[in-house]
Amino acid sequence: MRVGVIGATGAVGRELVEVLGKRRFPVGKLRLLASTRSAGTTLPTPWGDTTIEAFTPEAARGLDLALLAVSGDFAKAHARALAAQGVAVVDNSSALRLDADVPLVVPEVNADAIGAHRLVANPNCTTAILVVALEPLRRAFGLKRVIVSSYQAASGAGAEGMAELERETRRVLLEGGPAGHEVFAHPLPFNVIPHIDAFQPNGYTREEMKVAWESRKIMGMPDLLISCTAVRIPTFRVHAEAVTIETERPVTPEAARAVLAAAAGVKVVDDVANRVYPMPLTATGQDDVEVGRIRANPVFGDCGLDLFLCGDQLLKGAALNAVQIAERMRL
Repeated sequence: MRVGVIGATGAVGRELVEVLGKRRFPVGKLRLLASTRSAGTTLPTPWGDTTIEAFTPEAARGLDLALLAVSGDFAKAHARALAAQGVAVVDNSSALRLDADVPLVVPEVNADAIGAHRLVANPNCTTAILVVALEPLRRAFGLKRVIVSSYQAASGAGAEGMAELERETRRVLLEGGPAGHEVFAHPLPFNVIPHIDAFQPNGYTREEMKVAWESRKIMGMPDLLISCTAVRIPTFRVHAEAVTIETERPVTPEAARAVLAAAAGVKVVDDVANRVYPMPLTATGQDDVEVGRIRANPVFGDCGLDLFLCGDQLLKGAALNAVQIAERMRL
């Protein structure tokens, strides 16, 4: 297939290229498209060194598949037009996720929503990691309420966020000076920041509301009660999530472990006696979402459960999920 990665120089774009290779996606011709300032540079890929082209609608017209790792404004301007020209499009931005005519898909949860659509949205990284674990529990025990605290790595803000964390940590450790900040609202080294994206009138940030809005759409539960707090932490990769749920039917930790152990995209990592539980260090570079610290929640009695998740947001939260969507599209 003629596959284009649009936004190929960013953190997600680079991951998309690697995931295509690792999953042996049937790429006949790979094209890397980006801004004019990146055009002409060369990137190594599993199919050899590839020169970046400047994106234009005409340049992308001959593609079979376009994987978009670009801004929401770009997606609004070009995603529908590309799909109308017969290109299958998977969009990683937030621009079209809640549009009624655009499926929002995590394949382990709602692959059937893809159908014959030529344009499919990839969810927010925190949402994708969350619903992979929630959906098997919903099917087994029902779901009434979800409370999430997410601890999000610097790479959630892209390559610039990772670079700022590294640069400013070095400044503190090697120069003894105060950390600065441009990408984040405050210095991130040796700090946590309970602020990701813009605050909304209800006091939540847009990042936190995305988790609620998108989880409801993906799981087909428009009235699901869900609350999220999103915190930026000084790690490079992997988002961690502390999750409390109230189920419709009684649940035990043992039953939940059995359900999650059989679920696609999930790896149960839960042996606290030996200090084994999900961590960013162990989840980095892994396709599956690690789930552990599974225990009864006393607030909700027999219908309460607590668990802790770690998922590589550049993979399952972005590039891997996008390629999994493409694998299921009618190309």
